[in-house]
Amino acid sequence: MKTFSQAVKASVWVIICFGLLVASSWAAESGGEQAVSKETKEQYRQEILGKKGKVQSDREYIIGYRDILYVEVYGEGSMAIGPGNPATEPAVADGAAPVAQDGVRGRGAGSEVGADGRISLRHIGDAYVVGMTLTQLADYLKKLYGAVYDEPNVIATLLQSNSRQYTMMGQVKNPGLFHLDYPTVLVKAVAKAGGFNEWANSKVTIIRQGNDLIVEKGQEKASNKVEKFEFDYDDYLEGKNVEKNIEIEPGDVVVAH
Repeated sequence: MKTFSQAVKASVWVIICFGLLVASSWAAESGGEQAVSKETKEQYRQEILGKKGKVQSDREYIIGYRDILYVEVYGEGSMAIGPGNPATEPAVADGAAPVAQDGVRGRGAGSEVGADGRISLRHIGDAYVVGMTLTQLADYLKKLYGAVYDEPNVIATLLQSNSRQYTMMGQVKNPGLFHLDYPTVLVKAVAKAGGFNEWANSKVTIIRQGNDLIVEKGQEKASNKVEKFEFDYDDYLEGKNVEKNIEIEPGDVVVAH
């Protein structure tokens, strides 16, 4: 009888331990709760890369109008409202013609940030999200979904950046609006626009005005100052002033002369 009682206690203890293990794994899935801090991740990354490792920027992605977000409550699936059908128009490949003038691609299974800065989600309706980072969004939605689920684990992911665009104008083959999906330097931006046309003189001007999508470390809001950069492609081909082949930022207007 005593042996049976001990066996029961052991079984109960195993079940409790397993439950705690599962619960901890769910918490790790939450977009708002990270088991490992950003500081620890950066420390280990630097240890692996050594002195050559570039220190990560503190700049986080800021959600903008018409971005496509994927929001999921763990165990409950996607919270997007709507059919979630893929785009009816084919995606534009890099180096091809520019995107449509409204600059929006298909939303797929995600939720599109509307012109009012809100996304529509199951159970909670519309929520204003423009200006938040993805981490802040996960924390915010976790509080909202707390009224629907017990201790929800919310995952917030950027599916498509439609708010980050730059404009190509002047003497290029395909002027227009282009998405800034990844770091792009000036020469690549010209190439994506089809390159210079036959009337170009290889001179390029970049006009940059601070916008709400770029907030530097230590600043509460973006700078609104206007900057102007000049670039000469012929000099670049000769290895001169290569540092002027700068990285494009959201909102830049690039004019080829």
